Amino acid sequence: MNPTPARPVPIPTAETAHYWGAALEGTLKLQYCPACARHQFYPRRFCTECLSEEIEWVPASGSGHIYTYTVCHVAGHPAFETRIPYAIGMVELDEGVRMLAGIVASDLDHLAVGAPVQVCFERISSEIALPMFRLTGGDLAAAEGTGRPDHF
Repeated sequence: MNPTPARPVPIPTAETAHYWGAALEGTLKLQYCPACARHQFYPRRFCTECLSEEIEWVPASGSGHIYTYTVCHVAGHPAFETRIPYAIGMVELDEGVRMLAGIVASDLDHLAVGAPVQVCFERISSEIALPMFRLTGGDLAAAEGTGRPDHF
């Protein structure tokens, strides 16, 4: 029997290193442009709205809602075989940006477009923690009891 391949791990770049460092500490940070008063995600060297290079990193609320989602019944990578079924969704944060991330839920039937979510983090290595989202409604207590010690 072949061992399960290692999970893919993001590789921080100059633009994303601050984002990944904050996530490892349990904080979701976004880029903010004071010139046009706009948040942006995915990290870039300049504001994609006004092209200003005066981008700041600011803590995000971590709150938002599910914009859309899918439940995966076929693993996208062999390392995810043991997680089937799992949910991936586009989350719209209160700051107005959208992020693609895993959604933690003990009962995937509780997922719905518009459902409120809050960021949580899954530590996947000593250098990387992934922002994930969990439901903040009735499934919150159940989602926290997933038995996964890597969520903080």
